[in-house]
Amino acid sequence: MARRLRLTSLRIRMIAVCSVVALAAAVSSSGIAYWLNRDAVLKRTQDTALSDFRNQLDRTVTALPLEPSCQELQLATNVVAATGLRYDVVMTSPTCSVHSSHTYTAADVPAVLRQQVEQPCMHCTTSPGQYHLFWQRVNLNGVPFLIGGTRVLPDGPTAYMFKSLDDEQRDLDSLAWSLGIATLLALVGAALLAQAAAATVLKPVARLAEAAQSLGEGNLDTRLEVTGQDELAELSRTFNHTAAALEAQVEELSAREHASRRFVADMSHELRTPLTAMTAVTDILEDEADALDPMIEPAVRLVVSETRRLTELVENLMEVTRFDAGTAKVVIDEIDIADLITSTIDARAWLDAVELDAPRGLLVRVDPRRIDVVLANLIGNALKHGGSPVRVRAREESAPDGDWLVVEVADGGPGIPGDVLPHVFDRFFKADASRRRSEGSGLGLSIAMENARIHGGTISAANAADGVGAVFTLRLPKTPPTKDGSTA
Repeated sequence: MARRLRLTSLRIRMIAVCSVVALAAAVSSSGIAYWLNRDAVLKRTQDTALSDFRNQLDRTVTALPLEPSCQELQLATNVVAATGLRYDVVMTSPTCSVHSSHTYTAADVPAVLRQQVEQPCMHCTTSPGQYHLFWQRVNLNGVPFLIGGTRVLPDGPTAYMFKSLDDEQRDLDSLAWSLGIATLLALVGAALLAQAAAATVLKPVARLAEAAQSLGEGNLDTRLEVTGQDELAELSRTFNHTAAALEAQVEELSAREHASRRFVADMSHELRTPLTAMTAVTDILEDEADALDPMIEPAVRLVVSETRRLTELVENLMEVTRFDAGTAKVVIDEIDIADLITSTIDARAWLDAVELDAPRGLLVRVDPRRIDVVLANLIGNALKHGGSPVRVRAREESAPDGDWLVVEVADGGPGIPGDVLPHVFDRFFKADASRRRSEGSGLGLSIAMENARIHGGTISAANAADGVGAVFTLRLPKTPPTKDGSTA
């Protein structure tokens, strides 16, 4: 059967972990690459523009008079701005303010930059006859700009440069989109690689899980194919060794159990012949017991009682071995449960001690002989250990899984102790240690349970809700299942 891809929690965790690691690595790498490229691009543009601005000022200012007129200052401004780097220039003097274009004026210069330019630079290393160039990156109307400013000589004009960084910003935005797409592709690739790795790792685990399930279902010959020398291969070898050891132990236990069952069956069969002869003799002795010597009569009656007890024990043991071997036969017949319960009670002379509540016409398909054994055990147990009144009630019960026959046997005794209740259906179990030699083999309730099970039913034991007496409940399907699981 082809295996289908299943999203197990381990697979999801592996994919998630690999994706998170890949995402973190990609984001970190992309972020570092972006900021390094951003600084490099802006610094290159900034250095180029400021250097050109300074050189232009050096060539132009030397040609100006000490107190230039506004016309001369405008001419110098146009000359400085007439560079291939495309920046605007603004020059101010005590008498006027001129600019190379009407886009930006001295009012657009940040106050901090104007303050730095107008005041002497106390920490600058330039000589007194030179000027210092200050700069600042700002946004003007949403467009990034580099603004540089300097005082031309102590008594000269002040010059400002407006260099647009819009082209650089678009290049950086394009770079950011490219890095984002690369990050997304890296994430998708990492998820696919994680899926492939998870499939490679989890495939042996899935095979191990299937093998363990098969082993748990009883297929002890299940083995795994071992390939490689990694940890999973070692785990497969360990599984195979464990399965082989388990199979050997189960085979040994099965052989011992089979031998034990065979011994019990053979012993019970061999005991039947001498018991038959002993029963015939004890029947004769019982008939003649009243004519025997009074000193011998108790011994004769004890022999008769113990012979019958031994015969019953042998019959029960043979019945148990049939259940264990799976050879117990069920002869199904449709009967009225009220008639069957009445017949069971009447055959054992319990009519005066049992209250019966069973409607006529409640038909059920069962093996009458085996259900008679079940009823006899439950009612006899109630009479012997529970006490009167013993009430037997039969009813029909509907359930999602079909119609059921429910027979309740309740007594008026003290109930079943809590520590005894879980063991009442165990073989050879007797609640009172002082009754080990009492009448009964301790197999009756276990045989009753097995008879109920081969009909597809069950028996439960509990104490009555009012605290008086115990209640045994027999539940049988009205149509017992066949061996293939269908209804008979």
